[in-house]
Amino acid sequence: MVDQMFKAGAHFGFSRSRRHPSAKQFVFGMKNRVEIIDLEKAADNLVKAMDIARELSSAGKQVLFVGTKPEARLHTMQAALSCGMPYVTERWIGGLFTNFHEIKKRVARLEDLMGKRDKGELSVYTKKERLMFDREIALLEKKFGGVVSLLELPKALFTVDPRHEKTAIAEAIQMRIPIIALASTDCNVSNIEYPIPGNDSTSSSILFFTTEIARAMQEGKAGDKKEQLT
Repeated sequence: MVDQMFKAGAHFGFSRSRRHPSAKQFVFGMKNRVEIIDLEKAADNLVKAMDIARELSSAGKQVLFVGTKPEARLHTMQAALSCGMPYVTERWIGGLFTNFHEIKKRVARLEDLMGKRDKGELSVYTKKERLMFDREIALLEKKFGGVVSLLELPKALFTVDPRHEKTAIAEAIQMRIPIIALASTDCNVSNIEYPIPGNDSTSSSILFFTTEIARAMQEGKAGDKKEQLT
C-alpha cells in the first residue's frame, strides 16, 4: 500500500508556512521546501478509514462522497457510483445536513418532474412550458442529482480536502456526522474522526484514495450479501 501511495504522489504536502498545526503529526520531513507526508502513518489511517467504510456499507448505511474542487470532481463521482453511494461534486448544497428536510423537498420536486417527463405527462403543456420544465429539471439535476438516493442523513461523510470543503465539514460537525477525509498538510484535522494524510491536490493521489474507500464499501456490500445467502 505504501508503494502504491508513493507512486501516486500521495507523499507531497505543502510548504511549511502553509502547514496547519494539527497536521504536524503526519509530517515525515521536507524536500525542496515541500513537506513530505509520512506514508506509513497514511497507510495506517487509510486502513482505519476503510474499516469504518466497510462496516457501514455492510450494515446497509450510506456515506456521502464530497469532492467539489476541479481535481476531485470526476474521481469522487466515479468512486461514489461504483459503490452505489450519494455524492456532491458541484457546489456544496447549503443546508444539506442542517436543513435536510427542506432539501429533500427540492429533491422530491426533481423526482416528480423527471417521472412526469419519462411518462410523457409533460407533453400536454405548450412548447414554451415544456422548455421551462426542461430547464428546471436540468438545474435541479445539476444541484441535487447526486443526492437523490440519500433518504436520510448519511452515517458518515467522505471528502477530499476538508479545507476546501469547510462548509460541508462544519455541517457534519454540527450534526455529529463522522468525517473521513483525505487531508494534506494545510488542513485542520482536529475535528475529523478519520483523517487520511495525503496529497489532496493531484489527480493520481485523489484517484488512489477515492478508489480505496469505494473498494472498502464494495467489500462491505458483498460481505452483507454473502451473510444473507447463508
